[in-house]
Amino acid sequence: MKVIPRTDSNELARPYWYVVAVVGVTVFVWVLQGGAAYALLSVPVVAVTFWTYRHYYERLNTKTREAEDIGRLHLATVEALATAIDAKDQTSHCHIRRVEIYAAGLGHMLCLPDSELHALRAGALLHDIGKLAVPDHILNKPARLSTAEFEKTKIHTTVGAEILSRVNFPYPVIPIVKHHHERWDGRGYPEGLKGEEIPLTARIMAVVDCFDSVREDRPFRPGMTREAAIALLRKDAGTHFDPKIVELFVHNLAQFEIEIANRGLDQHIQASFCASPIAPEEDEVARLRENTVAYDEIRNAHREGYALYDIARKFGSSLEIEKTLSVLMDKVEQLVPYDTCAVFLYDEVKGYASTALAAGVDAESLRDRCIAPGEGVTGFALANRRPVNRLQPSLDFAGFKTESTYRSMAALPLFKGDALLGALSLYSTTLREYTNNHIRLLETVTRLASDALANAMHHARTESNALTDSLTGFPNARSLHVRFDEEVSRARRNNKPFQVVMLDLDDFKMVNDTFGHKIGDRMLAEVANLIQSQLREYDFLARYAGDEFVALLPDLTVEQVHELGARIETVVRGFSLSVHAQTRANVGISIGASTFGPDGETLDQLLIAADQAMYRAKSAHKTAGLAPLPPERLLASSTKCRAEMPPSSFITSAIN
Repeated sequence: MKVIPRTDSNELARPYWYVVAVVGVTVFVWVLQGGAAYALLSVPVVAVTFWTYRHYYERLNTKTREAEDIGRLHLATVEALATAIDAKDQTSHCHIRRVEIYAAGLGHMLCLPDSELHALRAGALLHDIGKLAVPDHILNKPARLSTAEFEKTKIHTTVGAEILSRVNFPYPVIPIVKHHHERWDGRGYPEGLKGEEIPLTARIMAVVDCFDSVREDRPFRPGMTREAAIALLRKDAGTHFDPKIVELFVHNLAQFEIEIANRGLDQHIQASFCASPIAPEEDEVARLRENTVAYDEIRNAHREGYALYDIARKFGSSLEIEKTLSVLMDKVEQLVPYDTCAVFLYDEVKGYASTALAAGVDAESLRDRCIAPGEGVTGFALANRRPVNRLQPSLDFAGFKTESTYRSMAALPLFKGDALLGALSLYSTTLREYTNNHIRLLETVTRLASDALANAMHHARTESNALTDSLTGFPNARSLHVRFDEEVSRARRNNKPFQVVMLDLDDFKMVNDTFGHKIGDRMLAEVANLIQSQLREYDFLARYAGDEFVALLPDLTVEQVHELGARIETVVRGFSLSVHAQTRANVGISIGASTFGPDGETLDQLLIAADQAMYRAKSAHKTAGLAPLPPERLLASSTKCRAEMPPSSFITSAIN
């Protein structure tokens, strides 16, 4: 590509050749007319003329070389800028180079003038320069763009045209950049031009840009095959694209692909090689590899920015501890290499951190680890609340067998304000050490993760409090509803019923009235523990309201439920709470049960049935002489009386 067309210096010097010819003729005439004397006089004239011409010719060659150098510099600047823009887009690889070959090839076949051919080459390099105004998280979004996001991307045509309007190109580049997203049917942007109103060079760019773009992989879709991309162009010919341009391009595509393959642009290769307008010679390889560093740094910087944006977005949408930790580990893997990674969560009550999530080679060895502050490298990070990257990884695996020998590690604390949350540790078998740049990235990620983790922990505590009875520490009525739905799903899936058991304390009001609510609260907590001690590990017990408890019991027969009820009544009757000196408080318990299916399918239906059975049991207690005791009888001496009470009959109609 020539930004400034080369001018032949002989052509520019033609007027001076005429002057020299005239001088020569004049001297010849003088010699013929004047003889030798005139010939001698003509020598200085010829010498001066020759010297003048030679001086001018040398200056002309110098100016020509300077013009060519400026042209090459101009071209190199355009190419460098275009490649930097290409590096900004994480989803394209040598896209602008392939588009340049396609566009210039079509321009030659259409016999476009030199000015438009130069414009096509520059336009291919700079058609997406306006993407500098589009945020990276939109350009690299791993999903389809929303309507608002797509509207934002559309500004790149007008912004690109505005940027290039200050360059003063000697050929029409701006129309290509501004109108390469116009449509043949007039439904494109930015001006809605239709048909041949669209500049021919922009129509060419629209076809070749679309063809190359759809063949590249995107985060939200795989790249199309060659045949699928051709089919897309032909399908949209006459609506989106100029049909003549489409057919000309498809007919000559094989020729273009040969040139692309020869230049090594048919694969995802390094940015520096993409920057070269021709295939690199062997003696240029070293220089091109040096240039790779700059373009890689640009690409890495934009990848880092997008990754951090994505991390912040995902952390902000997560209120679950496990999901937060999973996002943390996933994003760390994208930014910093490791062979094994673990996240430890600190328990302030226990005084140590335990593994919450581990991945990699030795994940199994780390899953059950508990690390106290100051123990190993991770413990050092916990104790000092600062990153550590220059201590031996073996300190973290003392006494543990690992599958790999680690050369380096990095440990970073997770904390929010004064609260220590845990630590993130990475282990590598190949890195000599984690660099300062690695630590910088990890510190940024762990700061975001700490905020998200603190919010998730607070949410977990809040949710737990919302589902827990603060007095007894057992699940509350809200939690009962949640667990009931789970039991219903399990019962329907396995075709097995479960029982809902209502338990109500007898004489509890008398305890409150006699000894006060503090003793009553203690009594509730103790009785709840007694009931729980008679249940299986997977049975569910909740404090429902006041002195009432509800249990959900899966996979029990009628006889087993009856036996369980008798045990609970016996253990509660046998318990007395020490109040002071020789004074003790006692309560009884009445129990009723219902069965999912025969007695109802909703919690309210089953609670009503169990409540009715429980009140029948309470009435049976009173009928059997188990009337409430007066306050003076709620003493240690009453224990014996309670021990002699017969167990209540709490079997419901459902059980019968």
